[in-house]
Amino acid sequence: MAQIRIRNTNERIEGEEQVKAFLDSQNVVYEHWDANKLPETLREKFILSDDEKAQIISTYEEEIRDLAARRGYEIWDVIALSDSTPNIEELLKKFEQVHTHTEDEIRAIVSGRGIFIIKSESEVGYFDVELEPGDVISVPENTNHFFTLMENREIVAVRLFIEKDGWVAYNIDDPEFIKA
Repeated sequence: MAQIRIRNTNERIEGEEQVKAFLDSQNVVYEHWDANKLPETLREKFILSDDEKAQIISTYEEEIRDLAARRGYEIWDVIALSDSTPNIEELLKKFEQVHTHTEDEIRAIVSGRGIFIIKSESEVGYFDVELEPGDVISVPENTNHFFTLMENREIVAVRLFIEKDGWVAYNIDDPEFIKA
């Protein structure tokens, strides 16, 4: 289950209802899929073949199609990242830059853990959304944010897109952002 940390105050928000209420107040879509649907052989696997990625898509096809129909997504894929990923450090440097997109950024975590750092439109400032298997999050378009790995540096996620070319990142130099 996702947890939130408000960076300015170090306040933590836990529990599905409290997390969902906070994210709703920030216009961030949050849902939870059944992580136990994923075949056990794929639950802790972070190097995936194309067939295994297709199996993940097939496992969550109903949830993906439902979300796509509600939110206008046209395409989706699976991303797997770990210390075994070629050029992982370069990828993380790219990911760990505050940016925006002209469409929302969505991830459904199926294995591992990750974190979205998102800027509130209110006085809350930046907050971290720590995600684990089953968590689904959509950061609104034109919202300062970035996504990165947590300490375990392993994640598998389904990503959904409106545009066929995926998200285009527009980097933001935000003086309010301070790395944790």
